[in-house]
Amino acid sequence: MEKLTKMQGAEPVPNAIEVIAPEAISSPVVFASPHSGRDYPTDLLRKSRLDRHGLRQSEDCYVDLMFDESPRFGAPLLRALFPRAYVDVNRARDELDPRMFADNLPKSADSRSSRVIAGLGVIPRIVADGQDIYAKKLYYADASRRIGECYDPYHQALAGLIEAARKQFGCAVVIDCHSMPSAGGAPFRSGEAQIDFVLGDRFGSSCAPFVTEVVEDTLVGLGYEVARNAPYAGGYVAASYGRPAKGVHVLQVEINRALYLDEKRIARTEGFEALRRSMVTMIEAITKLRSDDLWLAQAAE
Repeated sequence: MEKLTKMQGAEPVPNAIEVIAPEAISSPVVFASPHSGRDYPTDLLRKSRLDRHGLRQSEDCYVDLMFDESPRFGAPLLRALFPRAYVDVNRARDELDPRMFADNLPKSADSRSSRVIAGLGVIPRIVADGQDIYAKKLYYADASRRIGECYDPYHQALAGLIEAARKQFGCAVVIDCHSMPSAGGAPFRSGEAQIDFVLGDRFGSSCAPFVTEVVEDTLVGLGYEVARNAPYAGGYVAASYGRPAKGVHVLQVEINRALYLDEKRIARTEGFEALRRSMVTMIEAITKLRSDDLWLAQAAE
């Protein structure tokens, strides 16, 4: 196995993000795990009405560990180290909820987005099971600090990795790695199988169908049930960065937690290692894509 190294200049704020890269990048693919951070800041724990276990309900638990073999196949892995309950980087920077703050937000704040209304803005008001995170209101200065220390470094690193791939290969593929509650994988109709993976390419607008097909065919070949764009079509990262016509493809991958996690205990089950081996197979398949494959697929559409 190749020695893994942190990419130089990729961590502008200590302890916010990590980029693990191979010594030589040989693939246009970038793997990203925005919601698996497990380093809970003291100020979050102090201000929250929930304990650490309650806050972890929002995590995409251990997803980063499922993809940490990607550097062995020539592709970097970007992961947030801070938790989603603290800052959610799969939101727009200005998606702020005025109900959470004791003072006024800037005029640029988008308080009407469906995500903010649901309590799931860039600074979340609730955790995944609907419980309020805070006992008291915050101040905008706190949100601004978190965005500067966590959100901005993540997106600077992601944008930098995409641009580096485009310079080297002429294109980039981002695999945006997530997990979904087991309830999210419930069959759409009675008698159908549980959904193991949901691939979100925003109905083809964030990623060339050819890329989605490679991932889908690999997972189906491994025996998994795969759905596309329902119930998850892709979030802010897919919508903002995915520009297939310009050679930037973003595919959101949602993994059913029932495959690897005891959701009540938030503990890995015996299924974790088998799933991780499957992800290595998927990583190998997607990193075999070359720029010619991607441009030919785009031209054929």
